[in-house]
Amino acid sequence: MLRRVPLSLLRPGMFLHAIEGSWLSHPFWRRRFLLRSDGEIAALRDAGIAFVTIDTARGLAPIDDEPEPIIITEPVVANIPTGITAERERAADIVVRTREIIRGVFEGARTGKAIDSDQVSAVVDEISESVQRNAYALIGIVRLKSKDDYSYLHSVAVCALMVNFARHLGLADDMVRELGLAGLLHDIGKMDVPSEILNKPGRLTDEEFAIARLHPERGCAILGRADAIPATVMDVCRHHHEKIDGTGYPFELKGNEISLAARMGAICDVYDALTSDRAYKESWSPIEAVTAMHGWNGQFDRDLLFTFYQSIAVFPVGMVVRLRSQRLAIVLSNGRRASRPRLRVFYDTAANSLVDPRDIVLADDDACKTVIRQENPSDWGAHDWPALCAHMLQESEKLDRELVERLWTGVEASPGETVEMPASDRVSRWRPSQRLD
Repeated sequence: MLRRVPLSLLRPGMFLHAIEGSWLSHPFWRRRFLLRSDGEIAALRDAGIAFVTIDTARGLAPIDDEPEPIIITEPVVANIPTGITAERERAADIVVRTREIIRGVFEGARTGKAIDSDQVSAVVDEISESVQRNAYALIGIVRLKSKDDYSYLHSVAVCALMVNFARHLGLADDMVRELGLAGLLHDIGKMDVPSEILNKPGRLTDEEFAIARLHPERGCAILGRADAIPATVMDVCRHHHEKIDGTGYPFELKGNEISLAARMGAICDVYDALTSDRAYKESWSPIEAVTAMHGWNGQFDRDLLFTFYQSIAVFPVGMVVRLRSQRLAIVLSNGRRASRPRLRVFYDTAANSLVDPRDIVLADDDACKTVIRQENPSDWGAHDWPALCAHMLQESEKLDRELVERLWTGVEASPGETVEMPASDRVSRWRPSQRLD
């Protein structure tokens, strides 16, 4: 049963179903959660919250000798299991509903209507709760958006990616909330860009591209008409097209001149753009996208980019990674558009020796914990890594251990052989200067 109660009746163990007032004003990134401490109640009081709604079916009720609180007639939603199948169904429903909300918000911005902060914040709240239950369900579903839905669901996707990314980085709850909102509103300025430019099937002319490049500043102008938009949201809107090497826009910032939030936004924005169908290109698989992004030196923060790989459990083909077991493995092509990470383990760093190569497949929930960092194979004795990489990536059922040892020590490396990190033909032809947003 849902009950509206004053803060004076709250105690640890109660389940908060809703918090009254603006979503941006209270200190929690989610609306529904179990109260665990007096400190959380004090934080609500400090934020000026007067009433909350509790769910007595999921937590404690007010004690018997206290005044009877107001009973709310809204039906209690059944507690849906958190398994991946159930969450996919839930996520699909969220995508349908948020698409219509964001469509209305964006179309309203096009006509000069101010953004309703509470409305968009509620969307972030629902997306955040879905990502918390299962980080991959909603992200996987929203990636399947159609070309017609791109403008609206791209914002939903980047919101989910930003929330997931921020949690993986261990950022504070209030920053997770702001980054989710930043992802949702980062492209709001495109409402001031003519649709014939946004949806043009071919390459933009210099004049068209110049108009498209105005959308970060136009977005900030739109956000400036709304109430209580955090500075982080404005920052990501303005700077998500800046690049680490200083070749981005609108200000050609470089390195640490670009905030952490904007660097995160740049990665999430491009990843979703690459894995979506657009008027001018077909979608790429997640592994194609990260393999391409990994090869674009100077565009992204490299350390942050690897953390992003961990957060979505997708890694570039040919990358050498260290596992939690302290073994080295090379990332293989997973062969399917949505299959789990597949790795070929070949070296034991604890014993400083090669091991018989064997393949492993990581579950989504394990990948971000199992793959702990990227490694340089030459640091461990690979004298002809290009040749060995080519051999390791072969799809043979059993690798020749003797050949691997020769290539590792360089005794009989194939003369003159050079191999680049493998990528599909369409990935190798695409360049970061082309349309990625």
